[in-house]
Order: sequence, then structure tokens, then C-alpha cells
Amino acid sequence: MSNVTRLRHVLPMSSDINAAVITLDKAIADAVDTAKAAGLPQGLIVSLLHGHAHAQTHQMVTQ
Repeated sequence: MSNVTRLRHVLPMSSDINAAVITLDKAIADAVDTAKAAGLPQGLIVSLLHGHAHAQTHQMVTQ
């Protein structure tokens, strides 16, 4: 796990990192809004987000 960075250790974050976080957050929020508007059940949206978070965590700890 040497490639995992704890954000509290790199504060203050660079403007590039802040911009990337804001962009990612907006993209996720927009995708959730689109899914809700399309009628996807909230539980399905949550389970998909949880699955992606789990997969990314697994990828971080195994590399």
C-alpha cells in the first residue's frame, strides 16, 4: 500500500488536486441525478456506487 496517500498528510492540497476532486464529485452527483431521473431505484444506485468503491479499494490495497 505504498502508493496510497493520506490526504491529511499532504494538506494543503494543490489546486490541481482540488480541481480534480471537485470535478469527480460533480460527475458523480450528475450521474446520480441522471440515474434518479431515469427511474433507477435508490438502492440500486447505492449498491452500484458501493461496488465501485469496493473495487477501487481492493485495487489500491493489492497493487
